[in-house]
Amino acid sequence: MRVLFIIVIVLFVFSTGCEKLVNEIIDAPDSSYPPVWNKEPRVLNVGFYAYFAPVSYSADPDPTSNGFNTHLGYEADILTALESIADTCLSFSRKAIGEWPGIWLKAAEPEYDIIGGGITILDSRRQDATGTPLVAFTAGHIKFRQSLLVRPEDARRLSHYTDLTHDVRVGVLAGTTGEARLLEITKFIDANGILALGTRIETLHGIFVADGTAAYRITAADVSPNLVGRTHLYPPAEKMPQVIYLGSEVGESELLEALADGRIDAIARGEIGNRDATAASDGGFVVSALDEQVEYGGFTVALTDAELFAYLNWWIDYLTDSGNIGYAEWSQDRNVFMARAQMWHGEE
Repeated sequence: MRVLFIIVIVLFVFSTGCEKLVNEIIDAPDSSYPPVWNKEPRVLNVGFYAYFAPVSYSADPDPTSNGFNTHLGYEADILTALESIADTCLSFSRKAIGEWPGIWLKAAEPEYDIIGGGITILDSRRQDATGTPLVAFTAGHIKFRQSLLVRPEDARRLSHYTDLTHDVRVGVLAGTTGEARLLEITKFIDANGILALGTRIETLHGIFVADGTAAYRITAADVSPNLVGRTHLYPPAEKMPQVIYLGSEVGESELLEALADGRIDAIARGEIGNRDATAASDGGFVVSALDEQVEYGGFTVALTDAELFAYLNWWIDYLTDSGNIGYAEWSQDRNVFMARAQMWHGEE
């Protein structure tokens, strides 16, 4: 009798435990479906960088034109595919942004819900100048690597970053990861962005010499006030290149022109942009050195909008097939994200 009683107790406990486990399994979120969207159909205001072809750019580069706010490129196609899925209850009102510095922080402003533009995900870009966190990056949907674009006759001479010596002139765009990564690889800056002692900096406001302190600092997120408008960095050592700044937000065309006519010897920027320039150059340019470090690009949203953050992450993961569809696939088939969207059948 005592044995029977013990068996009954054990069965009861086991049954209760199983019921609890089953209930937990039933109640557990199913990752095969998106997070619950607790809002009515919503129009999200998207700001996108206007001058980063083929990742994110305007149909017409002229800010006064009707086509300036027409979004084209890799990121544009992700968003278009996303809003084509009825179950998302989302649509996007897009506005081009012509200024690059700090563009990622605009997601925290009332005017925008999402910011895109081929923005490399960096912790330093999540916060403002005071160190206050303002935005969050969605999961990376595109991979970047930095590279050097050169003339064909210089491909062998400048095949590695270590070939960049004091007589080599490298063009960059200020405030980009292309600039920051070049300066890091060539030892112009340390891990905190502080310029090497003795670096001579020409700016629109005068000439300075770095003293090795934080008063002379360059990162992909911010820059010391006295280095705004920098035009030329002269190296403090022979095994470092000269760094040339041409143009502003739309300065890539000026860099390409300078490379073509010999005013600079290389352009340091992302592989995607450099490969695109190579294809368009009819043999005039080639990509030589490739950085080993991989970067990821994402959209930014306000740090306070956790629901939108989770929702976008889920759908971006779906459209990219958990990272299996990226820039390489899109460059071969510009409809790849729309095709993926059409595969969604909801909870049927």
